[in-house]
Amino acid sequence: MEQRALGRTGRKVSVVGLGAWQLGGDWGQVEEDDALATLTAAVDAGVTFVDSADVYGEGRSERLVGRLLRERPGVLVATKMGRRASPHVASAYTADNFRRWTDRSRANLGVDTLDLVQLHCPPSEVYASDAVFDALDELVAEGRVAAYGVSVETVAEALAAIARPHVASVQIILNLFRQKPLERVLPAASEAGVGIIARVPLASGLLSGKYDEHTTFAPDDHRSYNRHGEAFDVGETFAGVDFVTGAAAAREVAALTPPGATTAQLALRWVLDQPGVTTVIPGARNPAQAGTNAAAADLPPLDDRTLAALRAVYDARIRPLVHDRW
Repeated sequence: MEQRALGRTGRKVSVVGLGAWQLGGDWGQVEEDDALATLTAAVDAGVTFVDSADVYGEGRSERLVGRLLRERPGVLVATKMGRRASPHVASAYTADNFRRWTDRSRANLGVDTLDLVQLHCPPSEVYASDAVFDALDELVAEGRVAAYGVSVETVAEALAAIARPHVASVQIILNLFRQKPLERVLPAASEAGVGIIARVPLASGLLSGKYDEHTTFAPDDHRSYNRHGEAFDVGETFAGVDFVTGAAAAREVAALTPPGATTAQLALRWVLDQPGVTTVIPGARNPAQAGTNAAAADLPPLDDRTLAALRAVYDARIRPLVHDRW
């Protein structure tokens, strides 16, 4: 699989990675054997980048990824910290908490040094705090982490993070239903040498083309309980698009799928075609999904006609709902 440089980490990663949120929780139950098989299938398909977080399943995701690392060393693992704070406020982002959180993640993953740790969608005021970024620099100096980045909710937060001199990467929602980062974030990241990790690339499954207005999800799936932002930012669920509207728009996207590809692969290829993107991290609940997602890297770049048609769907159906919000 094609490899691209991950910003200031100095390392290359596969253009299609794996998001491991599903393997921890909040997407319905995934049995441990299935989770491990999914991780293995992703690596077998060429994936060299896995993204997790300390709160995914209260550490379950990290522990499963740690088991993968023992069997398949060489994968770059990114994790996140900050959401263990309760309440989740800027004052919790301290050097002492960073050490506790990263020590827990190091134990979960079974590593001495975390490849990449990301602030997990912190409160907006964190981006203006020199003390926070000084503390992150201390983690690097102490050998707890090799590099750090930020997972953000908004374009403004992404631009603030990119302006920080030692931020290696920015993780942001980018998909056919969330196109605002194309305007300023991706160009700024490219100019600064900051990697872009594109998350929620399938809009929580909407862009798989498999759902309709009548699809239901398990009660412990965030696609049931966070549709209006009840638990965390609503933009993390269906990219912030109303489900009925998104399902209708997804059917229009599906009609543009090239022969021999899946709608999910079309959506992933679109992300990979955007200048400045380092890697895209679709989740997977089983080995087949992991392999199919990875195969999106084998598709040729989308042609101008398809790109224009996809943009027309966004402009007509989605842009008024989300473009100015995040």
